[in-house]
Amino acid sequence: MCLVKWGMYGAPFQPSLLDMGLLDTDLAGTGLAGTDVAAAGPADADLAATGPASTGPVGTGVAANGPAGVGDDGARHVRGGGFPGALVGPVGAGLRRQRLAGGAWVDVRRRWIAGADALFERLAAEVPWRAERRPMYDRTVDVPRLLSFYGADRSLPDPALDAARWALDGYYANELGERFATVGLAYYRDGRDSVAWHGDRLGRGATEDTMVAILVLGAPRALLLRPRAGGPADPRLTATRAAAPVTTTSRPATATPSGRTPSNGRAGRGAPTAPGRTTLRYELGHGDLLVMGGSCQRTWEHAVPKTTRPAGPRISVQFRPHNVR
Repeated sequence: MCLVKWGMYGAPFQPSLLDMGLLDTDLAGTGLAGTDVAAAGPADADLAATGPASTGPVGTGVAANGPAGVGDDGARHVRGGGFPGALVGPVGAGLRRQRLAGGAWVDVRRRWIAGADALFERLAAEVPWRAERRPMYDRTVDVPRLLSFYGADRSLPDPALDAARWALDGYYANELGERFATVGLAYYRDGRDSVAWHGDRLGRGATEDTMVAILVLGAPRALLLRPRAGGPADPRLTATRAAAPVTTTSRPATATPSGRTPSNGRAGRGAPTAPGRTTLRYELGHGDLLVMGGSCQRTWEHAVPKTTRPAGPRISVQFRPHNVR
C-alpha cells in the first residue's frame, strides 16, 4: 500500500501550472492532434530535424562506488534490499536526438532501465507521496497526481535512482556543464491524473538553456510537447514575422496536411496563412528515458493529459540541475 502524506509542497502557484482538465481524447480532430513520435522519429520538417545524438561518453564517467557495480558493457547493476536488481543501461545505447525549433532538442532512450516494473512497485510503496492542493481562481483544487521531491542534500529513495543520476551525469557532463542535482517524482494513479501545459521555467530555466531528464516507470502514457505560444518556436509567429507583401491571387492557397502554407508563400486574397502549432506525442513507460534540452523549457511546453482510455499507474522521475523547477 502506498503511504500518502497530506500537505502543501512545491513551487509557488503560477497560472502556467494550472491543472486544467485537458483530455487526451480532446486533441483528436484538432490542430493539436499531434505527431506521434513514439519511436522518436523526425517530426514536422518546419519544427524538427533529426540530428546526431549527444557526443557524450556511453556508459562512462559514472562513479563506481555506492550500492552498485559496473559491468563490462558500461551498464550499472544495482543490488540490495532483498529486491530484484535493476540494470541502468548505458545512456547513449540506442538514444536518438530530435532537434526542435528555437534551439530546443529532445533525446529518447527506450527501455533504459531493466527491472523497471519492480522499481516502480518499490517507489509506489516506499516514497513518502504528498497530495497537494493549489488555489485556482476563486477556489482551491486538488493537484491531480501525488508528488515527492528530493533536494541535492537528501538521500534518494532507491539505489537505482542514484545509479540513474550517476549515468546521466556521466553522459551529459560536457554538454550540460554541471550535475543533475534534484529529483522530483510524480505518481499518476490512473487516467484521471495529469499535468497541464507548462515549462520548467522557475529559476534558471526561464532565461538559460538547461536540461530536464525524465525516467518513466509503469504503464505507458502520452507526454505531449508543443511550441510555447508567442515564443520563438511558435510557427504561427514565425510565419507572421517572415511574411512579405503578397500578391492577391484568384485562387486561395490550400494548406498542406501539416497546416503549412504552400512553398510559394502566397495565400488567397493577399493574406498569409500561418501554420498551426504542431504537437509532438511520446508514449513513454516501463523504463523509458526522455531528456529535454537546449531552450526547450522556455520555448516549448509539455503536458501529460487526462485520458478516458484505460490507463494503469505510472511514476515520472525528473532529474534537474540546481535551481531549475
